[in-house]
Amino acid sequence: MGRSRLQDAARALVRIFDEERIPYAIAGAIALGAHGRVRLTEDVDVLLRRSDLERFKRSWLGRGYVEPKPGLKAVRDTARNVRIDFLLTGEYPGDGAPKPIAFPDPTARTAEADGFRVLDLEALIELKLASGMTAAHRGQDLVDVMELIRARSLPLDHAERLHEWVRDKYGELWQLAQVRDDY
Repeated sequence: MGRSRLQDAARALVRIFDEERIPYAIAGAIALGAHGRVRLTEDVDVLLRRSDLERFKRSWLGRGYVEPKPGLKAVRDTARNVRIDFLLTGEYPGDGAPKPIAFPDPTARTAEADGFRVLDLEALIELKLASGMTAAHRGQDLVDVMELIRARSLPLDHAERLHEWVRDKYGELWQLAQVRDDY
C-alpha cells in the first residue's frame, strides 16, 4: 500500500500512542488494506479503550488535533486534514445496540501489518458482519467482507473461526463471492 496523507496521519497517531503507551488497533479501510482488500477511505479508524481516548484528548487536543464537535469520538489531524474516528472497547458495531459481538480490547485480536497494529482478520470480519447485519446504512461493511473473501480466497469453512452469531451471514457472502461477472 502506497503512502498517503491517511497513512501519514495513522503513522503520526501510532507514534503518539507508542510514546504514551496507549494500546491501539487500526481498524476500517487501513486494516482492510493490510488484509488484502484495498478500498478508498477518507478517515482513519482506531480502536481504543475509553480511558485511553480521554487521556489522548487531554494531552493532544490543541496540539495538532481538534474535535470536529465537542464530545464526539473523533478528532481531526490539523497538519494533514484527516478525520480520525475512534471505536471504543465494549461498544457495539452497526446500530450500537447490545449484541454478541462488541469492539474488543486493543491488546487482543491484533496483527502487525504495514508498520501498524491492526485488527486481526477474524475480528475485522466479525465486526464488519455485525455492523452490516444490524445497520442498513452500513451495507459497505458486508461488501468489504465479500471482497475480503475474494481477495484472500477464504474458504467457506473459515466461518468456523468466527463467532457463531455471524457464521450464516459469512456463508451467504461466501456464496455471493463465488459469482463472477463474465464481461
